Amino acid sequence: MKFSLSTIFLVALAAESTVASSWFGKAAYNKWHETELERWLSDHNVPYPSPADRKDLENLVKNNWQSKIATPYNDWDSAQLQSYVKSKGVDVKKGTESNKKGLVSQVQGLWHESADTATNSYNSVKDWIFDGWTDSQLKAFLDKHDIPAPQPRKRDSLLQAARSNFESIAKKTKQTALYPGDWLYESWSESDLKEFLDERGVPVPQPSTRDKLIASVRRNSRLSAINAKDTAASASASAKAAKESLSDALLDSWSDSKIKEWADSNGIKVPQGSKRNELIALARKHRDTLTGDKIASSASSAFGAATSNAQNQYAKATDDASLKGEDAFNQAVGTWSDSRLKAFLDARGVPVPQGGKKDELVKQVRLNKHKATSGYSAWTFDTWTTENLKKWLSTQNNKAASKAGATRDDLLKQAQDSYASASKSGGSNYASVTSYLASATDSAKDSTFDTWSDSELKSYLDSYGVPNYQGSTSNELKAMARRNANYFRYGSSTPQGTLFARLQGGAQWVFDQLKIGVSSGRQSAGYEGEKASDAAKEGVTTATHRAGEAAQKVGDKAKEEL
Repeated sequence: MKFSLSTIFLVALAAESTVASSWFGKAAYNKWHETELERWLSDHNVPYPSPADRKDLENLVKNNWQSKIATPYNDWDSAQLQSYVKSKGVDVKKGTESNKKGLVSQVQGLWHESADTATNSYNSVKDWIFDGWTDSQLKAFLDKHDIPAPQPRKRDSLLQAARSNFESIAKKTKQTALYPGDWLYESWSESDLKEFLDERGVPVPQPSTRDKLIASVRRNSRLSAINAKDTAASASASAKAAKESLSDALLDSWSDSKIKEWADSNGIKVPQGSKRNELIALARKHRDTLTGDKIASSASSAFGAATSNAQNQYAKATDDASLKGEDAFNQAVGTWSDSRLKAFLDARGVPVPQGGKKDELVKQVRLNKHKATSGYSAWTFDTWTTENLKKWLSTQNNKAASKAGATRDDLLKQAQDSYASASKSGGSNYASVTSYLASATDSAKDSTFDTWSDSELKSYLDSYGVPNYQGSTSNELKAMARRNANYFRYGSSTPQGTLFARLQGGAQWVFDQLKIGVSSGRQSAGYEGEKASDAAKEGVTTATHRAGEAAQKVGDKAKEEL
């Protein structure tokens, strides 16, 4: 069969159209307003000409869609790549910890979402854009737009109300809704935005502005929703398996009279003449009331709304766990020097109490622990290596860069003084300074402390007023330095304090709650109950092995940080 050139061209054109439709979710962005195209490009750091016609903007989105949406991990830093690998319960391959190419390859092997699924999700942004919001944020959004909050105010009903009113709110406020703008986050504070990113291990843009924070939240919302659901499903399955394994073992240890006593105390009618297997079947049918299982059930359901401080048993219990990180932060800043406390506040644009005593400074720091940093400051150089400081000073024609025998402390002081001078004078000099910092800051902090000497680490810790003890190893000094540097940079949430860790930790909480029931069984069943409890523990260990192993790894890292 012969084909004319025009026929071949038409077939090729049709194929290209089909591929575009498949890969780009029927080209959702074809319907976007020009401002939405510009917003997407800006969110994903894709330069675009201004002014530009709509077709040029659309082509730019199309050309970058694959790398930014279908395979976004190519733009992640090493910490995000490692976090994703660990979230899948997999060890980071030895030797690839700082090798981005190797980490990308490992993430690619674990990536399960197809390009079609990723792109088709943009046909209905409202289906996922609210998933990471807390209950209070959803309610504030509805209140702001005069939408009656559903009663009772359960998370599912709040989500449904936000989604169903999404387009009408956008229309009423004359805003776009296909790729929504900053209007969607008007009820969020900068602290809310920063906390969202911190919880998910997403680097907070530096310097931080409200627009940049919103752009980062919007860009990461869909992936964070997917990751939360995946982790929630895994944790819920583990919780269910643990619950069933433990309650089965507990029931097997109980005598017939004990089962009848339990049924009577829970208002469950037991048919006369019931045999043992019938009694156990009846108890299993009503297992939600068994030995604290109501609490476990509420924990399982809470995994689906892990970002919300839902008012249930699970939230109350996890408050203790999540507050451990904040407690560690509170304890750490309580030991900081006055200069460090003032610098923390200054970096966030918080007025420093004049002549304030240390207790007052500590109080202000704790009150502003989630507030985003307001931009660069003299403290930006705080964690730079000697080499990075020399490079910076060379650009400022500072003689200290080539001075023989200059210590890191000497170089740091010169860098801070140079920055302060440029900041005070303003103009083109200050613009060139901030331009350099923007390009240098990320690379400067990638290997923070790795090449520092023990004396440099000790001097750095001294600036916090943190005591370091005789005999501390280099690794211990580095861990202390990183911990305090993270607290200074991120507040109470560090990149390691991710939502994943809290979700996986929930599986252990469920097990702990179920152990309460075991103690009840032990008291009534004696030795047999003791054996059943041991068997139950073994069953729980097997059932939660996958989630527990991952949680342990996260826990080990957390211990190092804390």
